[in-house]
Order: sequence, then structure tokens, then C-alpha cells
Amino acid sequence: MSGLIKEACSKTGQVQFETAEWNSFHEEAGEERMKYDFTTILDRRGHDSIAVEPTAWYNINTETKPGFQRIPMWVADMSFPTCPSVTKAIADRLSHPCFGYFEPREEYYEAIRFWQKERNHTDVTKEDIGYQNGVLGGVLSALRVLCSPGDNVLFHSPTYIGFTNSAGSYGYHMIHSPLKKDEQGIWRMDFADMERKIIENNIHAAVVCNPYNPCGRVWTREELTEMMALFEKHQVWVIADEIWSDILLNGHVHVPCHSVSEYARMHTVTQYAPSKTFSLAGIVGSYHVCFNPWLNDRVKKESQITHYNQMSVLWMYAMIGGFSKEGTEWVDELCAVLSENINYACGFIEEHFEGVKVMKPEGTYMLLLDCRDYCTKTGTDLLSLLKRGVEYGVLWQDGRPFHEEYGIRMNLAVPFTLVKEAFDRLDRYVFIGGNE
Repeated sequence: MSGLIKEACSKTGQVQFETAEWNSFHEEAGEERMKYDFTTILDRRGHDSIAVEPTAWYNINTETKPGFQRIPMWVADMSFPTCPSVTKAIADRLSHPCFGYFEPREEYYEAIRFWQKERNHTDVTKEDIGYQNGVLGGVLSALRVLCSPGDNVLFHSPTYIGFTNSAGSYGYHMIHSPLKKDEQGIWRMDFADMERKIIENNIHAAVVCNPYNPCGRVWTREELTEMMALFEKHQVWVIADEIWSDILLNGHVHVPCHSVSEYARMHTVTQYAPSKTFSLAGIVGSYHVCFNPWLNDRVKKESQITHYNQMSVLWMYAMIGGFSKEGTEWVDELCAVLSENINYACGFIEEHFEGVKVMKPEGTYMLLLDCRDYCTKTGTDLLSLLKRGVEYGVLWQDGRPFHEEYGIRMNLAVPFTLVKEAFDRLDRYVFIGGNE
């Protein structure tokens, strides 16, 4: 275990490591200094984080060996301090000690309009925006408008586990169209399979993840145009989960699903949230954008039926703080840091882990490892491999609930020091021949 991790373990709170050295290295490479902090190793223990103190959500029931600090690389939140403008906005609101009933401020709508224009080149009005307690709740609100329980709904696979749990719980039948890897190992939509599934299962609604979790694809305009043409042909409505639209790697560009055609614009409900962008999952809230007045009205009504879909005043201020000029600068630096983490990890896997495949993500901060060849060659079952990682402090995620039989999902939104530490441990102790 490195001295860096030992020092982090010996202290509470947070410790700043090597920021000056990190900046010096990048300046020598001709890059600008980082303005924001992505190098602090936060001690998240005791601060309500399932990432480092897993609950029943985490299905790898294995103790970590003494001497190995746990590195959180499973659930999709970030181990970075959030953008300073977010915490400032919350703190400013907390300075007034009254938190009664309220209506969203005009600044709330202006912040969303600014962010959509700045990041997605989309003009939205106040009327196009609807509040949701979470993206999954928004997906279900739209599904309840477009479908009845028992209806078939098109999804791609590997599939985000949240879709599986929520759609299944509400009685929708998930019809999976598997993504396929091309000759370069890049995940692609299988349009022929999609059309066959739509026809055979009488499908009139699809849930599309863009950028794609857990595979990390950022769909191109050409791919989305072909997809929407297929949906128009068969009159399929679209619920687009674009919660990852700000997390773009190595220069990839996000294209909103609703932007590629007039049919797409009038037949899509798009779900967004600042939670992945600014690591705000614990401050619950999201929003949708819909340009079809009839559909938007129905989704808003559906989301209000239970009376539980109410905005928190602190979430409103957190979002306003993030969706700002400083927020854009912070996210740009975040994406540069994540790109470096992803590039290092994928290069390390290719060089050191024989039999393990991974497509370098174009968006998100998640890796989806394909360990089929490794497990087959070494006679290791996936659960044993997963447990071996946890034994040495690498908290990674079982990919089987995502419909990937030999998959392991890894979160790279941790300081680069911890990325290196994690992959050194995997190389030294985990990806070895057979079961120990």
C-alpha cells in the first residue's frame, strides 16, 4: 500500500496531496494549471456515503484485508469536492434560517435555459421544463403517459440497473435489443434487431440512454438520426435519459436525441439532472425538457399525482450554483481529469490484463470490463474475481445485473492517485492465474 494511502487513512476529513506537483507536471507538458481541486483524497467514511460504506445495495459480500484502504469504484458518484459555486449557493441560502413553502425562482428556470444553451446548444422556454424528483422517476412518469402496465418497452443492453428495477417494478415488459461491438470493439446499435423487436412486440415506446451507461458510448448525430427515422417509421415515442450529457471525454460531443429531426423534437421527453455532473445524488432532484405541449402537460400531471414529486429549496440553489459560468469552467476541467483517468486505465488494462477487454468510454466516468476470456482461460468464475478485488480494497461492481454475463463496472471519478493505486493492486493481486 502506498504511503499516500497510508497518510490518508491516518487522518480524518480531507488531505491535499501533490497539487503543486500535479500542476507542475501538466505545465511542463504545455497544459494550463488546474483552477479547481481534483487531487484531494476525501475521507468519506462517516459522511453518509454508500460508496465507501456499502449497504445492502452492494452484493459482493467480502471483507477487505487489513492494511488496504477501500477505494470507491462502484456506485456512480464522484469522490471529488463539488464545484465551489454549488456549495456557495447552498451556504448563502442557509444563511437565512427559514425553509418554508416556496415556488421555484425565475433564476431556477434561467439557469436551466443557460445550461441547455451553453452545453447542448438547445433553446428552451420555461414552459418546456418540468421538475422530477429523479431521472428514474421522470422515466416512469413518461412511461405512465405513453404505456400501460404490461406493455412492451424497448431498451438496449447491457442495461442500466436502475431501468431494470424501476420499469420491472411498474409492470412494464423490457424488450432488450443488445448493442454489438464492431471490429474496433466499439458498441453499436443493431438497427435491424431493433426493428424486428419493435414489430414482433408491438412496441410504441423506447428508453434511450445518451450518453450510454454502462458502455460509455456518446451516440453520434448520424446514429441518432437513423434511430429516430426507425422510430418515426413505427411511431415509437422516446424517453431519453441524458443525465450523463455533461460528462464527455477526449473531445466527444453530445447530441441531444430531440435535436436530430422534427419527429424527434415532438416525440421525445428528455431527462436531465445535475447529480452526475456535480455529484449531487444526495440532494435529490432532476428535470425534464419536452417540446410537445400535449406530452409535456401529461408528464407533468402524471408526476404530480402522488404529491410527493416536490422540489427541495436546497436542491434548487445547488442547481442554480452549478448551472453557472463557474460551473461550465469546473465541468471542463472535470472532463479533462476524467479523460486522463480513463486513458490511463484503458491503457493499463490493454498492457497488463490479458483476456480483459474494454471499450474506452467516450462519455460518463464508468468502465465496463469484459472478463469472459480471462475467466475462461484461468478457470475463474466472475464472483470469485469480484471478491478478490474487494479483498484488496477495490470496490468495483458486478456487471451481471446490467445484463453483461462477464462484466465488471468501474467508476473512475476518483483522484488520479487512487486510479493508479487501484490498478496496481489489480495487477499485483487480482488478475492472476486461476483461483487462489
